[in-house]
Amino acid sequence: MKFAGVDLSEPRVMGVINVSPESFYKGSVKRDERELAETAVRMVEEGASFIDVGAKSTAPYLETQIPLEEEIRRAVWAIRVIRDAVDVPISVDTTSAKVAEEVVKAGADVINDVTGLKGDPQMAKVASEYDLPVILCAHGEVKNLSDPVHTVMKFLEESLVIAEKHGLKDIAVDPAIGFLRPEWPPWYEWDSKVIANLNLLKSLGKPILIGVSRKSFIGAITGRKNPDERLPGSLSATAISVLKGANIVRTHDVGETLDVLRIAAFIKRYSS
Repeated sequence: MKFAGVDLSEPRVMGVINVSPESFYKGSVKRDERELAETAVRMVEEGASFIDVGAKSTAPYLETQIPLEEEIRRAVWAIRVIRDAVDVPISVDTTSAKVAEEVVKAGADVINDVTGLKGDPQMAKVASEYDLPVILCAHGEVKNLSDPVHTVMKFLEESLVIAEKHGLKDIAVDPAIGFLRPEWPPWYEWDSKVIANLNLLKSLGKPILIGVSRKSFIGAITGRKNPDERLPGSLSATAISVLKGANIVRTHDVGETLDVLRIAAFIKRYSS
């Protein structure tokens, strides 16, 4: 199995770099060219197989709206700097087809759409025209509160139908940890149930990408309100995710996460 040309016979790390000051984890935000390039180089040296760039926070619980022109400016600048610094696939975390088109021209390789091609009706068209790999995140209105896993699968199946209609084949699926927030059950229980049953997503036939790094469900479970204090919890959730079948882990902490992936993948070989 491959995604964006990267062999997934072993779990891989996707390093997260943000150029959005409004992002929930301020430690991930880079504000100048030198820091941005050095961070990308360090992540690749530590073992990242992909770099993911965010120019606007997509956290559902934050007020993060910025003008489209500003998102394009940030994203294009970041992609150009990172593209000159490293030679790994670069994904862009955006819900806008216009942003996607501009960053591809600047050197991006992958579109990471947290709306699963359901937000901007032009997104699938842009991905098709440029023959882009896409990351589809589970997205929709939660109606079945009792079954998080099959709700996530339903949302992803809907996105896969859109992708297939546009001829998209290089696809990874993301269960949207932290994004689906029904009034009940609490979001941290919802996310935990999805992670505990992540293996069920294998039936979709696509690589599973998951992002748990420093997210709020970890803070809710551990009592760590500050994202700076959530690394141990993130690594624990990462290990479980890999044991349950994750192929790519999106993280702010590449070196530490890669060690977890290697240990979890090694131990998984001996499971019966």
